[in-house]
Amino acid sequence: MMAKFKCSICGYVYLPTAGDKERDIEPDTPFEDLPEEWSCPHCGAPQGKFHKHEPVCRS
Repeated sequence: MMAKFKCSICGYVYLPTAGDKERDIEPDTPFEDLPEEWSCPHCGAPQGKFHKHEPVCRS
């Protein structure tokens, strides 16, 4: 399972299984394989503002 990455500016979560259709990023593209010029589609933040997203389970 590929890791999800979350933008620390706006909260957008990059889902590798979905890719980024608007920017021609194919589904199943890991975050690490995104082109250098790729940025957050919601706020424009660079990749350096993303961190691995690990959802918290609440019981």
